[in-house]
Amino acid sequence: MIQSDRKGVYILIETVISPRVSETDGVGHINNTTIPIWFEAGRNEIFKMFNSDLGFEDWRCIILNMNVDYLKQIYYGKDVTVRTHVDKIGNSSFTLYEEMFQDGELCAKGNAVYVNFNRKKQASEPIPDEIRNQLEEHLIRDK
Repeated sequence: MIQSDRKGVYILIETVISPRVSETDGVGHINNTTIPIWFEAGRNEIFKMFNSDLGFEDWRCIILNMNVDYLKQIYYGKDVTVRTHVDKIGNSSFTLYEEMFQDGELCAKGNAVYVNFNRKKQASEPIPDEIRNQLEEHLIRDK
């Protein structure tokens, strides 16, 4: 989906999640531990930029930090939309801003920081220009 903010146009990554019964907790809503997993599912298109086949042999995206703000309860029986945006791009790391909607209402939001990591060298590496250009297509300035 193409979105426009005051500073330009960017490509929005959307992922639809169908909640499962097993993700519902004892008080009738989706368990809080499920939300970070759904946010991660929304990052697949980002992961493909670094590793197109999503294989683990040369996995490069290592999470450094993640936080979630729970704003409204999410329920079983209605699809959830995860929106993933690139918030910042550094030399070797990038920050994602994520939102989760059900029935058009913002239910959760968060950030995740990843680093481009070379596991063989056990060190971070600069994000290659080709990948940086792809990330920039999803870069937003305003949330």
